[in-house]
Amino acid sequence: MEAGKNKLIYYSMLTQDIGTKQRLLQECKRKLDVQVQAAKEAMENAQQSAVESEGGMEDLREICQAQRDMYARQLDELLAVMVQLQGINATKVNRQVSPGAVVRTELHNYFIGISLCEVKVDGEPYYAVSAMSPLYKAMAGKTEGQTFSFRSREYSILQVY
Repeated sequence: MEAGKNKLIYYSMLTQDIGTKQRLLQECKRKLDVQVQAAKEAMENAQQSAVESEGGMEDLREICQAQRDMYARQLDELLAVMVQLQGINATKVNRQVSPGAVVRTELHNYFIGISLCEVKVDGEPYYAVSAMSPLYKAMAGKTEGQTFSFRSREYSILQVY
């Protein structure tokens, strides 16, 4: 009877963890969508300014075109990040720190996938960290109960999922 109860508790916790990961992924997508929309609007505004300056000062048109190109590059980068994010399986349980994992330490919570600063889910802060970042590289492959060092500080991994 006790083993069955423990299994039920384990599956309940697992379901809760997966739900948190799914909400994290949704919130990251929402934040990224906002950034994509802002880059599109900025690019369109710069393009419109370039069109409106035709026949006027050549320097102004070149500046507007350069701005449009900058926003276009930004948009391309954001769309590439969106593809990375869409590749994360929120229903996968990670046993070690790897892309798609949620990592809880005694100090912070992390979501490994893309760099997006702080993301709040259920009122709790998580830091979205790229798998290319030095922080991720310091904790990559670690499991619950292990420690890692980053910027002269030791962190204990309390949970990975």
